[in-house]
Amino acid sequence: MTYRFLTAWLLDCERQAVWDTLEDVDAWPEWWRGVECVRLLDGERYRISWRSRIPYDLSFEFEVERVDPPHEMEGTATGELTGTGHWRIYEHDGVTAVTYDWNVRTTKAWMNLLAPVAKPVFEYNHNVVMRWGGEGLAERLGCKLLAAG
Repeated sequence: MTYRFLTAWLLDCERQAVWDTLEDVDAWPEWWRGVECVRLLDGERYRISWRSRIPYDLSFEFEVERVDPPHEMEGTATGELTGTGHWRIYEHDGVTAVTYDWNVRTTKAWMNLLAPVAKPVFEYNHNVVMRWGGEGLAERLGCKLLAAG
């Protein structure tokens, strides 16, 4: 089953601080609820394990393929999810907008089997974890999360 998500966070802080925090993938478990483990495999390839409100674990490898500091980061996922992810970061007058475009498909047999009825649950789960990311990022940076969606 294929999924396309577009997440947006609006933070009352400068872009560079947001960039520095997002780029430090190894530290995500310290501030992003739901990120259980990040392990650097080599170069810019990470194994990331997630756990959401609905109790199932999801792990995949993510390879960062393009970086344009402090504007964009993108790469590909393989494993229990396969696809692409693309961070974009914009700033205006000390307020930073972050978008994450996540286009993936599930490879777990049980998820694909249940997808016709469970897709709304999986989408809800994704949105919860991303909300936790926005809240955790704001807390980590000591700023306000002005909007998340």
